[in-house]
Amino acid sequence: MSHVAAIGIDAGSTTCKLVAVDRDGAIIAWLLEPTEPRVEIQVRRMLDALRAEIRIETAVPAIATGYGRKLIKQATRNLTEITCHARGVFRDLGRAGTLIDIGGQDSKVIQIGEDGRPVDFMMNDKCAAGTGRFLEYTAARLGVPIEALGKRALSVSSEEPISSTCTVFAESEIISLIARGAEPDAILRGLHRSLVGRVVSMARSVGIVPPVMLSGGVARNEAVRTMIAEATGEDVIVPRQPQLMGAYGAALLGSAA
Repeated sequence: MSHVAAIGIDAGSTTCKLVAVDRDGAIIAWLLEPTEPRVEIQVRRMLDALRAEIRIETAVPAIATGYGRKLIKQATRNLTEITCHARGVFRDLGRAGTLIDIGGQDSKVIQIGEDGRPVDFMMNDKCAAGTGRFLEYTAARLGVPIEALGKRALSVSSEEPISSTCTVFAESEIISLIARGAEPDAILRGLHRSLVGRVVSMARSVGIVPPVMLSGGVARNEAVRTMIAEATGEDVIVPRQPQLMGAYGAALLGSAA
């Protein structure tokens, strides 16, 4: 008999994540892939692969969250990203506080209460300038690997300020800076500062309750972590698997149902 209690599915705009948990809430297995255009077909294939990997023989709840959650026909139910990220991070870090989640196409700030539930939140899903996509565009423009962005941004002390709050205009601004001979790493530093300024402004609107916690793929970027700590004056804590927190929270909520 399988020990799997539930599966969480986070159908994000950039990556698709599946997490299986046992009855104690521990992660048994997980999968992560770039999101495909037909996410419902992708999730079906990933579910089959996960079930085969850990030999799930009985029906278990599958809870969907994320950008494409309503497309997942295999899900028992779907829940908001706010609820799932709060639960996943609270379980992983064991702390109430302020969660900043920077995803591929949105960013959100969630104030997590002592019971692991969201107390308040703010979400930016209208503009890419405070998201991972903002960094990806620039990485492509400057020819820098996405995983090297943070280190390159922290390698210099000079900074080229990026004043535009729109990705399209920021890209034009970056092209102008390159044409004027600006140092690429200084441009990267300014770009990170711009992104961090936007998410910290959101956090202040919600109200910063320490510690500050990060989730989402951008949490792995050391410049983002460093600059958020500088801007807030608070310690920044990152879960062991920041990209999985939405799917993990969904699985935890499924196992508790």
